[in-house]
Amino acid sequence: MNLSLEELKKFLRIDGSEDDDILTFLVNAAKEALKKAGVPETDSDLYKLAVMLHVALYYENRDPGVKMDKLNFAFESIVLQLKDYGGDAS
Repeated sequence: MNLSLEELKKFLRIDGSEDDDILTFLVNAAKEALKKAGVPETDSDLYKLAVMLHVALYYENRDPGVKMDKLNFAFESIVLQLKDYGGDAS
C-alpha cells in the first residue's frame, strides 16, 4: 500500500509534524488489524481508505469515553468488502 504521511495528514487535516510518530504507529496498527481480520495488504484505494479510517478512529478519539460508532461502522463495512473480494475491491 502506498500511503504517505503527508497524504494521511491531509486526510486528517493535520498541520505540523509533532504527531508523526503517533500517526506512523497507528498506520502500522491499522495494517495489523486488517491482517488479523483476514484482509491482505493491497494497493486498492478501498484498503487505503480502511487504513486512514482506522487511524482517524484512534487518533481523533483518544478519550475512551467517546463513542466511535459511525467511523467504526464505516471501517467494519470496508473490511467486509475487502474480505469478500480477497483484498482487492477495486
